[in-house]
Amino acid sequence: MEQVITTVRGFADALVVLPEPGGDLPEVAWGDAFFYYAPDGRQVPGNVQPYGTVVTKDYPDDTASDLDASGRWRVNVQVDRAAVRELTGEGPYDFAAVDRVLPHPVYGALGWVCVVNPGERTAETVVALLRSAHEAARRRFTRRHAPNDQPHGSGLLPPHDGLRTPDGRSA
Repeated sequence: MEQVITTVRGFADALVVLPEPGGDLPEVAWGDAFFYYAPDGRQVPGNVQPYGTVVTKDYPDDTASDLDASGRWRVNVQVDRAAVRELTGEGPYDFAAVDRVLPHPVYGALGWVCVVNPGERTAETVVALLRSAHEAARRRFTRRHAPNDQPHGSGLLPPHDGLRTPDGRSA
């Protein structure tokens, strides 16, 4: 678990939140880790979910991975729905299996995968998925915070009027 957290801390502009007793976050999150893209590296960006987490216990609506058993923990990573199927294949799934990429037992349909106790078989994949999720979060942040003087964002979209000549010039 510490290796995963240390790896994510090494990503540019990563913020790792580790809730603990006495903090502002709810007790149910104590001992877990939440990964965000945060350009300032100190503050959780507003209106975003983490792109990855490490959980160390069962949550009331999430018990299929048997995380209350001693020594068990799970990495959860946001990918996309197509990647979930590509990475995990078709079910049925044993959500308590260790060192296997699986759909998240609760959020798999929303594009999340997980690995209980990553090991030799999945460690590199987990790091690659976290790096990719971090980059996707960076792109979302950049897109959401683009200057308003760029009305078409990247410049790749046509003007909203959509009127073009056959050679692509604005009409």
